[in-house]
Amino acid sequence: MSSPISSAQPSENELAAAAAQLQQLRDALGNILFGQEELIELVVTGLIARGHLLLEGLPGLGKTELVKGLSKSMRLDAKRVQFTPDLLPGDITGNPMLQEVNGTRQFVFQPGPLFANIVLADEINRASPKTQSALLEAMQERRVTVMGETHPLPDPFFVLATQNPIELEGTYPLPEAQLDRFLFKLDVRRTNAATLQRIVLQREIGIEPTIDPVLDRDQFLSLTALARRIYMPEVVAGYIARLVDATHTSDGVVRFGASPRAALALASASKARALLAGRLNASFEDVRALAPAVLRHRVVLDYTAKLEGKTSDAFVATLLETVPANPKDLPNTLQSAKI
Repeated sequence: MSSPISSAQPSENELAAAAAQLQQLRDALGNILFGQEELIELVVTGLIARGHLLLEGLPGLGKTELVKGLSKSMRLDAKRVQFTPDLLPGDITGNPMLQEVNGTRQFVFQPGPLFANIVLADEINRASPKTQSALLEAMQERRVTVMGETHPLPDPFFVLATQNPIELEGTYPLPEAQLDRFLFKLDVRRTNAATLQRIVLQREIGIEPTIDPVLDRDQFLSLTALARRIYMPEVVAGYIARLVDATHTSDGVVRFGASPRAALALASASKARALLAGRLNASFEDVRALAPAVLRHRVVLDYTAKLEGKTSDAFVATLLETVPANPKDLPNTLQSAKI
């Protein structure tokens, strides 16, 4: 039974060519961000799944350089917005400006920095909740509405937001509705001593590393379309549904579980990960590998659980241990399949 929302499955040649292109992209980003192969794979997977990404980590770990590298390697327009407490919604969406047009003075919309293929929302949780919420329509509908007039955003459009750990002074927690718009929440961790030595030997402060383009906009859009054609087995879709449903536990640990958007996100990301590996179908392993990134920011723990030191990552890890990949024996035709 094929997925009702997929068109014809990719051919072996299409898969091999796509996997090679995506490996080139990962290699290019690896020359920008040393020692972060797992992070780079998740970022590329998220973009192929057409999702927005939230990167959390302390300043100076290379998050900004990663976004610059993405724009250069794929020939996409990128803009950076430094979020501060005094930033206003119009500062990112744009505003009508009074101009003289054909001899008359009228308001003409001047696009803000959201009008780019890749928008780096730097330190997003330092802005006020009002400004943070200005991103909601852009992230969901890929358009902005200013004074009743709607303006479409470029295609593709991604928000890659960096966030300081919420324990730092001067930060505002992101609203749950906005967190749900991010496909992944990724933790950017510090590198080890060997990687630091490589950085010292190959980098200079104030000098950006060079990166050659490996894709263009049309090639990237073709890859995202190809990911949607990856086969989603019914048993894997069932596993995704049961994982997301299990986040709505009533044992006093979880206050709010994941929404149906989380299930769709996990399905899209699993197909994208399969494409990176050159496979025809999404698998249980894809789901297990991506569940933490998809669910950690969508599960809101109860206040008591937080006081006890429990974390959403630990909760998701428990789900992966306790929710079976398949609640019943697979048919004989699937027993040997790589699912």
